[in-house]
Amino acid sequence: MGLTSALTTALTGLSAAETQIDVIGNNLANSQTVGFKSSEAVFATQFLQTLSLGGGSTPDNGGTNPRQIGLGVQVAEIASNHNQGTIEISSSPSDLAIQGDGFFIVEGSSGERLYTRNGIFKLNSNAELVNSTGQRLLGYGVDEQFRLQESQLVPMTVPLGTESVAKVTSNVSFEGTLTPQGDLATQGQIIQSLRLGDAKVPQPDASGITVTSAPLSDPTGVTVDTSGAGTLAAGTYKYRVALVDSQGNEAAPSGVINATVGAGGRVELGALPVDPNGGDYSTVNIYRTGPDGNEFFRLGSAAAGATFDDTGATPLSPTPLNDTKLTGNYTYMVTYGRAGEPETRPSVLIGPQNIVDGRISLSGFPTPPVPGLTDGFPNYNEIKIYRNLSNDQNNFYLVDTVAPGETFTDGKSDAEIADLTTSGNKLLDMDGPQINAGTLLTDVLKRDGVKYEKAFELGTLSYSGRKGERALGTQDFEITETTTLQDFIDFIEDSSGIQTVQVDARNPIPPSENTLPGQSGTISPGGYIQDGTIQFVSNTGTSNALDIDLSAFRITARNGNVTTPNLAFGTVQEATGQSAVSDFVVYDSLGVPVKVRMSTTLESRTNEQTIYRWYADSSDNQTANGTDISVGTGLIKFDGNGNFVTATNDQIAINREGTPSVSPLQIKVDFTKVSGLATQNATLAATQQDGSGPGVLTSYAIGEDGSIRGVFSNGISRDLGKIQLARFANPAGLESRGLNLYAQGINTGLPVQGGPGENGIGGVIGGALELSNTDIGKDLISLVLASTQYRGNSRVITTSQQLLDELLNLRR
Repeated sequence: MGLTSALTTALTGLSAAETQIDVIGNNLANSQTVGFKSSEAVFATQFLQTLSLGGGSTPDNGGTNPRQIGLGVQVAEIASNHNQGTIEISSSPSDLAIQGDGFFIVEGSSGERLYTRNGIFKLNSNAELVNSTGQRLLGYGVDEQFRLQESQLVPMTVPLGTESVAKVTSNVSFEGTLTPQGDLATQGQIIQSLRLGDAKVPQPDASGITVTSAPLSDPTGVTVDTSGAGTLAAGTYKYRVALVDSQGNEAAPSGVINATVGAGGRVELGALPVDPNGGDYSTVNIYRTGPDGNEFFRLGSAAAGATFDDTGATPLSPTPLNDTKLTGNYTYMVTYGRAGEPETRPSVLIGPQNIVDGRISLSGFPTPPVPGLTDGFPNYNEIKIYRNLSNDQNNFYLVDTVAPGETFTDGKSDAEIADLTTSGNKLLDMDGPQINAGTLLTDVLKRDGVKYEKAFELGTLSYSGRKGERALGTQDFEITETTTLQDFIDFIEDSSGIQTVQVDARNPIPPSENTLPGQSGTISPGGYIQDGTIQFVSNTGTSNALDIDLSAFRITARNGNVTTPNLAFGTVQEATGQSAVSDFVVYDSLGVPVKVRMSTTLESRTNEQTIYRWYADSSDNQTANGTDISVGTGLIKFDGNGNFVTATNDQIAINREGTPSVSPLQIKVDFTKVSGLATQNATLAATQQDGSGPGVLTSYAIGEDGSIRGVFSNGISRDLGKIQLARFANPAGLESRGLNLYAQGINTGLPVQGGPGENGIGGVIGGALELSNTDIGKDLISLVLASTQYRGNSRVITTSQQLLDELLNLRR
């Protein structure tokens, strides 16, 4: 029995040594395995054979101890060593090491939660962080607003190159110097268009008007008979005759016809002249002087070709002879008129007609149209005739007024009609009836010489003006059948950022001085209609000076045609005032860039302070109704040392209607770094703003608290998730699943979950790895001891075998 038990006892020693060698071999094999935790074989004695329990002491004996023989060794435990391994820096940001207690939580097959200290993670095709064997790293994810969602563990994702993010601008800081020197901003620029007319008022149709030379009153065929008796006094009488049409229009009078009579004489004029053209001049007016006189007065009338008998019984009338004769090249224009109402614009040019020492006849005047209930023009009942001068072809002067359908013979000299100091004389208004606020935009006329065309048509109007010599953004305006001129003026006023609305009663927007000829006082900023022109008054200061050049307007008609209406805006008053301006870009909640223009003007200065007014415009301001680009105004005050004191308003609000971004975009403007010291010119610059446009995820980093922080191409960083760890009361009780993975065991206790640094859990080091905690030197020594143990037990077996052999040989 003794030798047999020795064999079995030695056998347990061999088995224990083998187990220890296996454990040490595994430790040494995983000495380069990241996150590996070494193990140690723990031995315990196995069964004992009790030969005697011993005895207690008696008066006669001191007592005996038990006599027991051990029956071998057993492996009581293979204890895991969860001591911290060495931390080594890695080149990959996804490599992680745990400094302290805890395990990474990964997702096994079928959603099972497993635990590991191996921190080698990489991104898979779904941008998920996985370990070398494909298990997903778990933690808290984020929602679409990058807010951490702590309700459940989810796989950690880092969507490089696909995730986009933008940051809304909340603050803009300015630097610069707003000097107290220079002109005060007391005057705003005033621009004015050409004069515009209203196409709704009809233009006379001159197509039926004829213009010819009136017939000459030829005296060569007139006979003179002085043989009869009458009551004329003795002397020489002079006669002149003039053809007259049926409406009383006289042609140019004839030359002088002399007749000498004695006392009691008479003069008979025979074969009076006739119209050589066979026209309407069927009557002849006879003019005569007194005896031996030179002034002609009307005597009477007779039929053309007939005889007139002057017996002296008919006295001379007070009507003098009109001896005017025209010589030159003349053109006419006509308008419709009515007493107390403005005239229409003139007709097309009528003529020209060249005349030498004669008169000009006009006929075929049109009949004015009868207005309907909604036409909006008077019931015209007369024709006004205008004519140029022989030495002035560009200006037309009123000649006379006739009724529709009449004929007219022009016998007024240039000097007679051109004297505007004479009552009733007037210069033709080529532009016709002036526009007003209610004029339909499609009825607005502009004139080029004597040609008239509509300035606008149905379609989309694009406007691109300039302010302070800097381009404004393009704004669009829809021209419909009901769009009025006031709608257009409001659109330009809003699209140019002319601030008129009073938002601060204590600091009102200042008016402009008015230096226009014939005007004085002040004028408020905005758009006006003045004497048939459109006038825009800018806010004060040179940086707010509005300019509308020839290409500022562009109309895309409904049929697709593109035109560029030219309203010929020109400057009639220059802006004054020390100014500074800064253009910058901010971003809305979608990352859309929004252009902003900040201008400042020197509003006032006293012995104690300097005050500038700031105006903010944004061509990207999108309101529900309209195109107003003004987004804020306020005052900036500096003390006597040039230090910033306060701003009456530090907010601008940019509407983003029509886009899904947050509206309004509210931005705080900071002028605290702006100086009020004296310099030659004012300067202003936006030096910092905290927004950014869209950017894609380009890199990431993992912090000690387990936060995965993504860095985007626009410089913004956002949380992408937070790694969660777990620790156990007894990590040695974990069940190893291979591949550096552990599962919760019966004797581990429940996992305590938390972020790195929480609940006694260690911290996470990004870009580092925890090496194997195998102690190679110790294990090699243990290996020597285990091999010695193995050899020693082998010797016991050999010795027992030899003894058994000797026992078996006793029979010999």
